[in-house]
Amino acid sequence: MLVMRYHMVIICAVFMCAGTCADAAQDVQTLTWEDCVREASRNNPDLVVAGESIYQARASKAIAVSGVYPQLNASASGSESKNKIDSEKTTTSDTYSYGLSGSLLIFDGLKSSNSIKAAAQNIVAAQESYFFSSSNIRQELRSAFVNLLKAQDSITVTQDIAKIREDELKLITLRYKSGLEHKGSLMDNQASLTQAKFDLEQAIRNLALAQRQLNKAMGRKEFSPVKVRGDYLIKEDFHLALDFKTLADNHPSVKQAVAKLHSADFSLRATRGNFLPEVSVQAGAGRDGSDWPPVDSGLNVGLTVSMPIFEGGLRKAQLSQAESVLRQNEAQLRSTSDSVLLALEQAWESFREAGETVEAAKISLAANEERAKIAEAQYSTGFITYDNWSIIDNNLVQSKKAYLNAQAGALLAEAQWVSAKGVTLEYANQ
Repeated sequence: MLVMRYHMVIICAVFMCAGTCADAAQDVQTLTWEDCVREASRNNPDLVVAGESIYQARASKAIAVSGVYPQLNASASGSESKNKIDSEKTTTSDTYSYGLSGSLLIFDGLKSSNSIKAAAQNIVAAQESYFFSSSNIRQELRSAFVNLLKAQDSITVTQDIAKIREDELKLITLRYKSGLEHKGSLMDNQASLTQAKFDLEQAIRNLALAQRQLNKAMGRKEFSPVKVRGDYLIKEDFHLALDFKTLADNHPSVKQAVAKLHSADFSLRATRGNFLPEVSVQAGAGRDGSDWPPVDSGLNVGLTVSMPIFEGGLRKAQLSQAESVLRQNEAQLRSTSDSVLLALEQAWESFREAGETVEAAKISLAANEERAKIAEAQYSTGFITYDNWSIIDNNLVQSKKAYLNAQAGALLAEAQWVSAKGVTLEYANQ
């Protein structure tokens, strides 16, 4: 009866699992890794946020540059005034004017040029921030892809394990009815079958969760069931000898910190320019008169030199602030470099360990499969006891799970290593 009930559970579970599969031809979309990358590149909101920061930085530079160009203004005016001479007489006069005026900055203590250089470095920082965000998004996307791939294969593995437990139960039941096996062995195997049933149901639930994780990483607004197609081959060679310092120096977060440091340095130089005079030239031309269009013309040219004398300590406070920002960015660069270097070494060691674990798990699985075949034949003929057979089959079950976990773990470790190097979405195959 237990075997029959379990057959029904397996059938229902398979239909549940591929409620997804049954809809594959209709609703469930099958995606490759490259498909996921393309969709995330278009839709991931975090990537959009980082991209907009670049546009804002470019606009800020354009604002800074605008101050060094000639400033031109056109004006036109007209007015009417009435003067009351006595209780009966009022005079009216009209005045019209129009003109063009302009100014050009000659010298401002290099404030403008340094502000432009600082703005240019802010663009570089925004670009590196974009690359850093892209790297994080790639890691999130890759993890989601691998988790869904593992969830799909977990259903197959748990079905294989359920089949092993089912075959065990059939054999033990026959031997129990024949008086060749005791009830404890039968109950132990029934418990193993129940556990296999639970594992299969859990694998099906994990599939839906992994689909939602991938939807989020791709930036989809609405959830839709998806499947992925891929393999467990790692592309990075974990046997190499690496220069972690060079890798750290080329990391987007380190480059961003360097650009911010340069920007702070130029901002400090610009702030020092506040202590120097500002020189500009102005010119204007126009017409005015009491009739429209006015006919009286005028022309003016002048030179302006200005320098604040007292502002309540404003410039000194601005200078102290700029010096503090520079020191802060120097410390931030050091902290970022140290953190990236440590993360690289940790990720590399984890990746190497995960890669070696796959090789060991594969060998272990092959060995346990062979032992299980032999043990089943030996138990059916009474050559070994249930306890010995159970241990061998349990080892097979665990090695099947361990091999799948090792394969997925290696891909996840590789994704973390690639992220530690700062590889972006654009380099999907690296």
